[in-house]
Amino acid sequence: MPEQEFPPPRRLARPYRPDRDDDEPPPWANLPPVRPARSGRPAGPAVRTGGHRRPEGPERPEGGYGGPGPQAAGPGTRPVSEPPQDEPEPQSARWAQWEQPEDDAGETAPPPRTREPGGRALRAAARRRRRWYYMGGGVVVVVGAVLAVVLLTAGRPGPAVVTPGALITTFQPGELRQVPNACHVVPAATVAQYLPGTPKVASPLPVNGSAGSACNWTVDKPPLYRLMQVNLNAYAPNGLASGNGSATRAATDAYDLALRDLQAPPKHSPASRATIQVLSGFGNQAFSALQVFHVGGAVTDVATVMVRYHNVVVTVTLNGLEHSNKGNYGPVSKPQLAEAAMAFARAAEASLH
Repeated sequence: MPEQEFPPPRRLARPYRPDRDDDEPPPWANLPPVRPARSGRPAGPAVRTGGHRRPEGPERPEGGYGGPGPQAAGPGTRPVSEPPQDEPEPQSARWAQWEQPEDDAGETAPPPRTREPGGRALRAAARRRRRWYYMGGGVVVVVGAVLAVVLLTAGRPGPAVVTPGALITTFQPGELRQVPNACHVVPAATVAQYLPGTPKVASPLPVNGSAGSACNWTVDKPPLYRLMQVNLNAYAPNGLASGNGSATRAATDAYDLALRDLQAPPKHSPASRATIQVLSGFGNQAFSALQVFHVGGAVTDVATVMVRYHNVVVTVTLNGLEHSNKGNYGPVSKPQLAEAAMAFARAAEASLH
């Protein structure tokens, strides 16, 4: 049986080289193990001990960390300086370096988006501020529009807006700021009909400008004596007037006061209590009154007609001398006096339209 040949045994020891010292470590002893390095972390040499990675640092002195150093070579022996065979690295150790926290800014994942404490309150406050800005802008627009309307309408005649419950300080629709001349409001035919002859006309000076006018017609020819007086007065808004203080309320107050004085004359007055008749369909308010005056033995009959039209009060009085202590006057027909006063009052009231 032929002898089986076996391959020569594999030598584990290094071949002998006379130019190398046996204590010299092999060339690969200080080479770092091949291991991928993570980006951003400087790769440095690592020393593996027993299959585990030891952090780099100053070289360990002979004998390691307090252990004995390499044994001296004896006869027939030499120190073994081959690097230990790589042992399979445990899975946990293999991934340990990847699980440790790193302070590498390049590899750090962005932190999760979290809301700062109080963020909801800050956002709510911002929304409230926006709402206030919008409301403030709306108020500015409204105020600007009101100012524009006031400036555009300034100087134009017309009533102002009336606030309920507030005093009125301007003329309202239908109210008059001035009245016509009282001497021109009665037609000449009417004057000739009720004042025969050639009456004297006198116009007293107005006391309140164009807001008032008065005119007197006088006939003095015995046995006839007549004195016709026409007064027109436009009232202005007055804070002392009743109600809202408007011009119409001021005229109404004057009308009511005159009516009360006729119904109840003051004590010791030469005027007797008047006979009042309310007139309908004549202005806004109207009445007629008849009185008798006794002064110094003379007796005078007076017919009065008063009409209110908005803020204007028309007052017509006709005096007829029925008896005089000097001269020969009278008699007087009271119905004729009332008819003449009514004719003059209608003519004066018609001039206001």
